Amino acid sequence: MSAPRFLIDTNVFIGLEDHAEVAPDFASLQQLAARHSVGIYVHAAAIDDIKRDKNEGRRRVSLSKIQKFPVIKKMAGIEQAVLEAKFGRIRRPNDLVDATLLHALEIGVADFLVTEDQGLHERAERISSTFGARVLYVADAVSFLRTTYEAVAVVFPAVVEMEANTISQDDPIFASLRSDYPGFDAWWREKCVKPMRKCWVVMDENRVAGLVVRKDEKPGDTDASLPGDKILKICTFKVRPESRGVKLGELLLKQVLWYAQSNKHDVVYLTTFSTQETLISLLGYYGFRHTHDNANGEMVYEKELGRGRLEPADGVSLFDLARNHYPRFATGNGVAAYAIPIQEEFHEILFPELADRSQLSLFNDTGFLTPGNTIRKVYLCRAAAHISQPGALLFFYKGKSDALPSQAITTVGVFEEMKLAHSTQELRRLAGGRSVYSDTQLRGMHATEMRPVKVINFLLAAHLEPPMPLAALQRSKVFASHPPQSIKSLKPVQQLSVLGQGSFGFAT
Repeated sequence: MSAPRFLIDTNVFIGLEDHAEVAPDFASLQQLAARHSVGIYVHAAAIDDIKRDKNEGRRRVSLSKIQKFPVIKKMAGIEQAVLEAKFGRIRRPNDLVDATLLHALEIGVADFLVTEDQGLHERAERISSTFGARVLYVADAVSFLRTTYEAVAVVFPAVVEMEANTISQDDPIFASLRSDYPGFDAWWREKCVKPMRKCWVVMDENRVAGLVVRKDEKPGDTDASLPGDKILKICTFKVRPESRGVKLGELLLKQVLWYAQSNKHDVVYLTTFSTQETLISLLGYYGFRHTHDNANGEMVYEKELGRGRLEPADGVSLFDLARNHYPRFATGNGVAAYAIPIQEEFHEILFPELADRSQLSLFNDTGFLTPGNTIRKVYLCRAAAHISQPGALLFFYKGKSDALPSQAITTVGVFEEMKLAHSTQELRRLAGGRSVYSDTQLRGMHATEMRPVKVINFLLAAHLEPPMPLAALQRSKVFASHPPQSIKSLKPVQQLSVLGQGSFGFAT
């Protein structure tokens, strides 16, 4: 079974081969790919891109260096109109390059595309969620390779709460903040360090990889414009440049939204400059709106957090409703629900934050206790059931296991889509950048035409606290005498019995 092929965009090639010092994640990408025989390719369209560089010296050097990578040639005779119909408007030469790269991904000549171009990510996401998951930032490509081929060494990132005075001001994460915000050091010292303001931090080898600084505000003393008495301001939302990608930002955003929903905030908001395209895209995906610009010229992004039952809306899928109102989701009549049995091994992979149950609650008076993983996930199985309704609820039932919880529903997910993988190669592609499975595990599933593997994409919505044990599930008639061995459809009354076990910060 051949290893996957990575197609790199021009911006990644330049990051690897430029005269400047190579960023750590760019170097890791090349090292990991070489170590595990993962091919790194460039496309003939990228060579055209380089040829348009008006700097003759740089152009000559780049063209000489790109020869070290194998080249994927263009499809003969494909018309621009065909590419535009599939991949969106083509107004400039760069757009044509983007569409050509996505076409190579679509026809399967490459398994993943690695690019730092936010617009290219958005083009892919518009085609489908599954297709979008095959377009990776460099940081996410490195994470994918480590998880897939070096699973034993992988430690899932955890969010920890720290006080600002315990974070070294010399940490590299502050360098770009200083350049973006004149007077940052004085602000950090006076507004964060002295009052020992609470922060959420993701550490990586004793350095800060991601940082969120929060502040409670009141109406009349805030940049927020949406109505509400309890307002949570995210003063700083920063991912270290070499750690940038979807996963780490998503991890931090999940932290913010679960905390705000649980603690009954009405509005959560932050300010950012238009150059922060990755952050802006992430905020937009989960329902933040650009409401206005503040006096400093920053864009203000706000999100309302309701506490009532989330009602379906005409013309909006239940999945999009959940995504825009995350972490809330629709329940009850008209919303399908399923119990999904999951073995301990895969439960620990999908929900590593539940592996240590020494903490009895996700929250206390000061904040979030249990570290979490990302929001968008993928689950693999061979269950006969077919799930078709985007927005359906998935209740994950952990079977009998050595580690607690055992024989209990632990987690609620919101279904996005289901695909069938008929080979290991197709399984790699469909699991995409959301995969937390090792290549050994993927190959061990033996996906074939006759025995395909189901790839279920979903949003992590909530963990039940405490989990609902088998005895309670039987008393509530969610399960009969025995727990299901395969995906089981639940009636509305059974769905509500499970939801009644949780405390989500909104009515279900």
